[in-house]
Amino acid sequence: MPTICILPRVERVGGVAGFRLKFEAGLRARGLQVTYDPVAPCDAALILAGTSRLAELYQLRRRGVRLVQRLDGINWIQRVRWSGLVYHLRAEYGNLLLRWIRARLADRIVYQSQFVRRWWETWYGAVRAPATVILNGVDLRAFSPEGPHDRPDDRLRILLLEGNLGGPWSVGLLHAAALGLALAERRRVELMVAGVADRATQQALYRFLSRQGHSVTVQDHQFCLHPIPLAIRFAGVISRDRIPYLARSAHLLYSADVNSACPNAVIEALACGLPVVAFDSGALRELVGQEGGILVPYGGDPWQLDWPNIPALARAADSLLDDLPRFQQGARARAEALLGLDRMVDAYLEVLLG
Repeated sequence: MPTICILPRVERVGGVAGFRLKFEAGLRARGLQVTYDPVAPCDAALILAGTSRLAELYQLRRRGVRLVQRLDGINWIQRVRWSGLVYHLRAEYGNLLLRWIRARLADRIVYQSQFVRRWWETWYGAVRAPATVILNGVDLRAFSPEGPHDRPDDRLRILLLEGNLGGPWSVGLLHAAALGLALAERRRVELMVAGVADRATQQALYRFLSRQGHSVTVQDHQFCLHPIPLAIRFAGVISRDRIPYLARSAHLLYSADVNSACPNAVIEALACGLPVVAFDSGALRELVGQEGGILVPYGGDPWQLDWPNIPALARAADSLLDDLPRFQQGARARAEALLGLDRMVDAYLEVLLG
C-alpha cells in the first residue's frame, strides 16, 4: 500500500491540526500508510503550508518523492494591526518559508479555496507547479443535524467558533459583540464564544462594551449587560467531539475571521445544519453559497480592518431567523453537496498519487 508523508506534524488546536487528523483518518480508512518521518520510505509528501525543515524536503525531492504543498492564506494582519515584534517577525518568517517552498520545491500546489488561489497569485504571482483548489471537508456522519442539543427557546443563541480570538484577531470578537448589541434591541441574545479568548482579549471586550455606555457584570466566564438583554459566555477550547452538540444547540453561526481562507468552523456548522451569518469576505461565499446562510458586504476595507457595517449584518440575521428552517436545511444540503470528507480525501489522493 502507498505511504504518505505528512509534514509537519501540527498538534495545536483547530486549523491545520484539525485537517491533519481528518486527513490521516481518511488515509487509514482507505488502507494507506501515514508517516511523519521524511527519512522513511514514502510515495508522496503533503506539506501542510510551510516547514523550516527545508533540507529534508530537498532530500525527499532528490529521492523522487512528489511534494504537494497545501496552502492556506498569507499572514497579513500583522501589517495593519501591530501585535508586537515577536508576532510580526514570526508571521513574516512564515510567509518567507511558504513562498520559498511554493516557488522552489513544490511539485504540486493545493489551494484551500479559489479565494486563496487568487490571493497568492495576485500578491506573489503564478509558479511553475500545477495547482488545483480543494475545499476542506468534514465527516458528514459525525457532524450532522441529527443528535442531542439544548437549543434554547427563550433567547437567540449565536455561536462564535474560532480557534484563536487573541492578539490581532480579537477584532472579530468585538464585531460579534456589536452584532449581539444590535440584535438585543429586539430580543434576548446569548453569544456563545468557543475558542481561545485570553484575559487581554476579554479585557478589550469589557472596555468596548463599557464605551458603548452599558453596565457589565462578569461572573462564571460570562459577561452580562444591563439593562440590555445580552449575555456573552466564554466556553473556552472545545474538543472536536463536542462541536456537533454545540452547533446543534445554536440558532446561527457568526464567522468572525476576516478574509478567511477556508474556515473549518463554517464547514462544520453547515454540516450540522447551522446557518451562517457573516460579512462577505475571504472564501465564505464559496462555502455558504445562497442557501447556507446570509452574507453581507463588509462596508469598508476588510484588508485595513475598517469597522464593518454592523446594522446590515443585524438585518441579515433577522432575515435568516425569519426563515430559519429553510436555511437549516440549506446549510446541510450545501455541506452534503460540496464539503464531505470523502470527497476531500479522494481529491488530495488524486494530486498526491494520480
